[in-house]
Amino acid sequence: MPEDAAGTRLTVLGPVDAPIGAADEARLINFYAFPDDLQSCWVRGNMIASLDGGAAADGKSGALGGPGDRAVFSLMRDSADVILVGAGTARIENYSGAQLSVAARQARQRRGQAEVPPIGVLTRSGDLDPTALLFTRTEVPPLILTCGQSFDDTRRRLGSVAEVINASGPQPDSVDTATVLTILAGRRLFRVLTEGGPSLVGLLIENDLLDELCVTIAPILVGGSARRIATGPGQVHTKMRRTHLLTDDDGYLYTRYVKGG
Repeated sequence: MPEDAAGTRLTVLGPVDAPIGAADEARLINFYAFPDDLQSCWVRGNMIASLDGGAAADGKSGALGGPGDRAVFSLMRDSADVILVGAGTARIENYSGAQLSVAARQARQRRGQAEVPPIGVLTRSGDLDPTALLFTRTEVPPLILTCGQSFDDTRRRLGSVAEVINASGPQPDSVDTATVLTILAGRRLFRVLTEGGPSLVGLLIENDLLDELCVTIAPILVGGSARRIATGPGQVHTKMRRTHLLTDDDGYLYTRYVKGG
C-alpha cells in the first residue's frame, strides 16, 4: 500500500440491514428529506449515469432507468417545491407537468406545500412549443425563466400557457442561475429539485449553487459519445459528503452526496 494511503480504511457496503419495502415508505422518505426550516433555496440535483459515465442511452436519460429509479425519482418530486430543468432536457424528455398521487398530495398539504410543484424551465431563447406536454398536460402553469433580451417575445408567445419571468442577472442576454434562485426564494419555493440536463447541473456546480447531488448508477454500459451528467467550461473542486447508498435487486445504486467534507 502506498505510504500516503497507509491509514485508509475501506468499508464493505453490503446488506447489513433489512430491505426497505412498501410498508416502510416513511424510512425511505427520510433518506431524501430536505433540511428543516429553510429560508433560502436548497438545490438538489437528481441525475442518472451508466456504469461507464454516460448521462443518456439513445439520447435520453430515461432509457437508463428502472423501476427503482422511477420510485426514487417520484419520491424526490413529491417533496420538492419546484422542479428545475433546462429547455433542452424539457424538449428531449418531452416533459409534462408533475403527476402526483393522492397520498403525495395529502402529504404535501400537511407540510404546507402546494399540491403540485411547478416545472421551472431555464431558457435563454424562450424557444419552446406552446403545444408541448409541458403546457398542455399540467395542473399548474410552468415557470419559464428567460433572459431580458428574450422576455417580451417569450411572454407574447407563451404568456397564455405559462408564467414567463425575466431571470437575467448582469447580462441581459443570458439567464443567471443565482437570480433564478433569488426569484424562487421570493416565492418561498425553497426546496429546489433540478433534473438537469448536464449544462444546467454544470452551471450550478460552477457557481457553487448545488447543495447536494443524488446520482443513480445504472448497471448498463452505453459506450459512444454520451455526455457526462454535468458539462461546461468551469472547473471546481467541491468536497461532498455521502449521506447514504442504496441498491435494489436489479443492481442499481442510489447515492446521495451533500456539500461539505
